[in-house]
Amino acid sequence: MKRILLLGVGRSTHTLIKYLLEFSKKLNIEVFLADQNPSEFIEPYIQKNRCVFLKLDINNEISRKNYIANVDIVISMLPPKFHFLVAKTCIEFKKDLITASYVSNELASLDVDAKKANILILNEIGLDPGIDHISAMEIIDSLKETGAKINVFKSFCGGLIAPESDNNPWNYKFTWNPRNVILAGSAGASYLKDGTIKNLNYNEVFSNLELVNIPDYGQFESYANRDSLHYKEKYDLVDTKTIVRGTLRRVGFSKAWDVFVQLGMTSESLEKIISKNQFHDYVKRINDPDIIEKMNYLGLFDKKNFNKKISPADYLLSILKEKWYLEDEDIDMIVMQHKFEYNIDNNYEKLNLSMVVKGDDNIQTAMAKTVGLPVFFACKLLLEGKISLKGVRIPIYKEIYKPILQQLEQEGISFIKS
Repeated sequence: MKRILLLGVGRSTHTLIKYLLEFSKKLNIEVFLADQNPSEFIEPYIQKNRCVFLKLDINNEISRKNYIANVDIVISMLPPKFHFLVAKTCIEFKKDLITASYVSNELASLDVDAKKANILILNEIGLDPGIDHISAMEIIDSLKETGAKINVFKSFCGGLIAPESDNNPWNYKFTWNPRNVILAGSAGASYLKDGTIKNLNYNEVFSNLELVNIPDYGQFESYANRDSLHYKEKYDLVDTKTIVRGTLRRVGFSKAWDVFVQLGMTSESLEKIISKNQFHDYVKRINDPDIIEKMNYLGLFDKKNFNKKISPADYLLSILKEKWYLEDEDIDMIVMQHKFEYNIDNNYEKLNLSMVVKGDDNIQTAMAKTVGLPVFFACKLLLEGKISLKGVRIPIYKEIYKPILQQLEQEGISFIKS
């Protein structure tokens, strides 16, 4: 019997835990869940002895080493800053590691050591990054095999609220880490357009938008997401002239959010406090009924709410947590689309690949499904000895993406072409 250690049991791990435990007999595994405290979700599993809970402070070297040394595969769903620490310990004890997070430069530096230890450190195998990689690479590889020249690659993804639960003027609720939503775009964005590198600073991100049509779900808008440029090398798109990755929101969201950005209301500095009059004067000058409706809904400067002792970002976050809370009966929705334009046999072709996934409830959310299932299927492939790769990797290889895409399709997570 093999042992699986899952580090971190937050909301995005609910589907992953469910599948690890449901398949534990078939896969002949024992599951260990480690965190500072157990969540309500896993309490019934612990009580029924379906898993073992380990109380863990990841910075405690003795506990960390002891737990990792005594298992076969480690899955880290901890905040990204802890992955390097976990990876170093996995290398020391020659244990494979899976994460859903981006590969940091620090983590990438462990590639040689991981290969020497003969282990795989597989990262970016969640939703975005994750499903975006595996779905895009299947098309990219297949197009190249037919001799196509890819001129345009665009990739969009958004964690949103499903239409049936959409009941506020922002058409948005928190389905993942709220603070990340507050700080989105703060590092600016870079992408390639018609062969020219475009760089946007924070103040420009939410006013440079692209409309995206999702079959059966209508129009969305996308703002550029961080640095798209490294996908040229990552996906081997050496001749591609346009490469853009973006975050999806319902139309109108970004224009309203840009008000917060321009006024410094997403700043983490205590010195960037804005007054009620400054805010209302700014919104009045814009003179947009949709923005006014959105801001009135939030009631940002209601007496009971206003607090000048915390940063603007923390204050905004406290308001939005109340207004954009995922209620018990709410259903979330993940939307993803890839756009390809390419030349083949002297013809110019276009291909859109679209995916929509809805949650079952506010526990088995679409976010938990699309983050957790790829991680689970990667773990399953490792247990079955079907991945030969070693070192620090992401899932852009056929031996990883083909079987995981097939298994996701069996779970109702698939793309339609248009």
